[in-house]
Amino acid sequence: MDLGLAGRTVMVTGGAKGIGAAVVRGLVAEGAGAIIVDKDPDAGRALCEELREAGQACTLVVADLADPAACRGAAEEAEAAAGPLHALVNNAGVNDGVGLEDGDADAFVASLHRNLVHYYEMTRCTLGALRAARGSVVNVASKVALTGQGGTSGYAASKGAVLALTREWAVDLLEDGIRVNAVVPAEVMTPLYRQWLDTFPDPEAKLESIVTRIPLGKRMTTAEEIAAAVLFLLSAQAGHITGQHLVVDGGYVHLDRALP
Repeated sequence: MDLGLAGRTVMVTGGAKGIGAAVVRGLVAEGAGAIIVDKDPDAGRALCEELREAGQACTLVVADLADPAACRGAAEEAEAAAGPLHALVNNAGVNDGVGLEDGDADAFVASLHRNLVHYYEMTRCTLGALRAARGSVVNVASKVALTGQGGTSGYAASKGAVLALTREWAVDLLEDGIRVNAVVPAEVMTPLYRQWLDTFPDPEAKLESIVTRIPLGKRMTTAEEIAAAVLFLLSAQAGHITGQHLVVDGGYVHLDRALP
């Protein structure tokens, strides 16, 4: 299946590692130009070098998107380096554990900046290019928005808002021909997930307790499987899909976890 992404330029926030890096690799494999926006310069340069060695190219913009001014600067730098944008993948964020009892209003708002505000700001700052291209936006959300988790109010509020904004922006941008959708992962082995596992006394036992509750295959979803869903929603093959929340999780959220 030709996804029709060749020659298109796509910005991926948080694109240096984990799900974002898998999206970037998928994009360049389809012949698209990828713009990585990430606050980790070492990881970003390593991914760009990996792609160059494979005969593929990408553009790196180093920015901490928790700062709204950095969002505007990143959008301007990306266009100057890579030309007009065709699509945006809002992905950057972290399950930062800002909870109800052990946090405060300042910590909660800071979590919103790490996980939500830059989705709004990056979309707003790239809107002119997206309109010109009649492009698309894919927002990466989280099952926490649907299930709750406990102890992570800031992240849960952010990801719930991402799902709401996906529908809101899909309505806002109908007349521009811009499609807006969300991908909702659950349990995906990324560097951040590995760090979280390593906080437990027995990380492998914790991992086993998680995968046994994933109905399809009793395994984690891969970053590449999330990336495949993102690429599909960006593609011409999804040309009449907008305002949707695509859950990619092996049935974790919507099927009975007690299934044999």
